[in-house]
Amino acid sequence: MKLQRMNRRALTLGALAVSGALALTACGSDDTGSGNGDNTSAAAPAAGSIKCDDAKGQLLADGSSAQKNAIDAWVKNFTQACKGVQVNYKGSGSGAGVTAFTQGQVAFAGSDSALKPEEITASKQVCSGGQGIDLPMVGGPIAVAYNVSGVDNLVLDASTIAKIFDGKITNWNDAAIKKLNPEAKLPDLKIQPYHRSDESGTTDNFTKYLIATAKADWPYEGGKAWQAKGGQSAAGSSGVAQGVKQTNGAIGYMELSYAKDGLGTVAIDTGAAAPVKASSDGATKAIADAQVVGTGSDLALKINYATKADGAYPITLVTYEIVCDKGNKADSLPATKAFLRYIASEEGQGILSGIDYAPIPDTIIAKVRTTIEGLS
Repeated sequence: MKLQRMNRRALTLGALAVSGALALTACGSDDTGSGNGDNTSAAAPAAGSIKCDDAKGQLLADGSSAQKNAIDAWVKNFTQACKGVQVNYKGSGSGAGVTAFTQGQVAFAGSDSALKPEEITASKQVCSGGQGIDLPMVGGPIAVAYNVSGVDNLVLDASTIAKIFDGKITNWNDAAIKKLNPEAKLPDLKIQPYHRSDESGTTDNFTKYLIATAKADWPYEGGKAWQAKGGQSAAGSSGVAQGVKQTNGAIGYMELSYAKDGLGTVAIDTGAAAPVKASSDGATKAIADAQVVGTGSDLALKINYATKADGAYPITLVTYEIVCDKGNKADSLPATKAFLRYIASEEGQGILSGIDYAPIPDTIIAKVRTTIEGLS
């Protein structure tokens, strides 16, 4: 997908180094978007295209590690334009982010799952006269990444994926995998499935896909906490990616931006004309089929994980920025609105495809922009 055209006033484009791997949750990352040497790049917006208004001071946020690479890119652009603001986003996971928000520790949180009713109730304690709302801001495919020597292409369906992660299929030359990959040289090798150890919206969305498409093979309720037995665990998407990279025979789920450097990604047999690999374009096609199920200014979405549309990648998540609709702290409100305004803008959304994320479809992001302007 091509990046959206920058503002006409653009005179220069700057290379933006984006972090390709995060610190583990246990390390308590406080990355402010300076990057760590990854070669991924995105276009910076033109000088003056970001509205800083009265934004100043330190803006604290926490949550989804799925969106951390996007946040890093946005923070670098925003803080270059708004010199008086420091944005500190800790990618501690969706569960940690929501907890920090409902305890009043952060101005906004990132979460790959919309707020639950009890979390909305808790948010009213910190949003004076208001409540927490979900603003969809980042889309992205959850890749099923693997490390199996000699296997460059791999097709799996929902049932097989469910059985692998539930320990019912334990070897790479299992008959079910062979049937889906008749030309692959599958080794007699133990499967090592990796899952998240922390509460994660990535886990929530991955298991929602399994529940929607392979319920008979995935007898769990789902949620941010991993429920199946066995397998290896790691903190954060970066931790899962690292574990899979280091283990021949491993497989794990992670955002596409982490499925790099020698990892293969599974093509999903959805019943469409051809198996679908994780891609930004495929994720956008899936999100476009989502429904807004939030009420009022809340824009929570319901994704069709069982889609069979050609080219639509089914294991797709939307990361929300969670913020008070009313009752935001006066000292952080200007910076919160300015930052959210930028990341929802054409410029902000325009960098996502280039760093393996999916822009939110126009009809939805237009509602997000309107809601941001009304925050108080």
